Amino acid sequence: MSLTLFNPFEDLIFDEHFCFLSGVLTTEKMTVFPQWLMDHFKFGEERIEMMDKTKSYNYSDLKLPCSPEVKNAFEELDIKIQAAYKNGFEGMAKLDEELLFQWTGRMVYGLLYYEMLYERDRLLRQGDEFALSEALRERFGRFHLMLHSVIEPVSFVGKKPWSIVVFPLKYSADIFSYRDDAINLMFSFGVNGFGFIACLQDNGVIGEKEKELLDKMEGHVLHPVQFEELYARFHYSDYILQYKPEYKIENGDGEITIEAIPFEAVGNKPIFGFWDEDIFAQLLANYWSVYGIEREDILKFQKPPLSFLENPYSKDFINPESIDLPF
Repeated sequence: MSLTLFNPFEDLIFDEHFCFLSGVLTTEKMTVFPQWLMDHFKFGEERIEMMDKTKSYNYSDLKLPCSPEVKNAFEELDIKIQAAYKNGFEGMAKLDEELLFQWTGRMVYGLLYYEMLYERDRLLRQGDEFALSEALRERFGRFHLMLHSVIEPVSFVGKKPWSIVVFPLKYSADIFSYRDDAINLMFSFGVNGFGFIACLQDNGVIGEKEKELLDKMEGHVLHPVQFEELYARFHYSDYILQYKPEYKIENGDGEITIEAIPFEAVGNKPIFGFWDEDIFAQLLANYWSVYGIEREDILKFQKPPLSFLENPYSKDFINPESIDLPF
């Protein structure tokens, strides 16, 4: 017997009376960002902007309608992540990637949920109908299906749908850094001790693309400026990915299995499009603005682009201890 699961992207159901994950009627809510994380880093009363910059919320006010079952499942997940967090990089590196996917997915989906609400209400005020392209409905629907693995017999077999990398990271104490791109299902998280980057639906291809660099990083504790550059590389790679992820999904005997299908280039169309240094430099400058580094500093006439990850001539990994910038 096949398993029938709620998919809010079929009929675009985003309502405070229905659990965001299971779809059951509920009066319960859970925060988008884990309460312990907001308490630890004291950012609950800080503001977060929606994508178009015209609407913002307090982090602590971002809440998802949820059933008691879903709330309990994510609380149990939080306990596991918090215990690993207390052991720094070693604790986080030992976690099953699926747990990191689920934990990260809760925050990314929560932000996506609020983007959907905001866009729906904006269009309704204009008298327009809320709609999503078929490609986005499919992409977000599959992501939602994968999140069901927190409460349902949904499992991942073979090649996984994500790229998740965890690495040692040096920050000043009590600094918490994160970036997200909810529409493209990406997330980065950095504190003193460790950082991780998650591309939640790239079928692992970006991690494979950056494998040589990731191998060079082994044994090093990254400087924050390197962390920002690494995320920029992942983010831009996702932007120039020219094929949509496909999955082998089997639904039977009361369970669902999901296997990512490897990307294959067709004809003369490569998996990744052209890497434009101008566009990448602008993206990187946005991430490096805290250091006062601008696009003109990254791209200089007759010089290779500025990098804090690799020596542009030898391609050797740059020792984080040699970087004279604050952390």
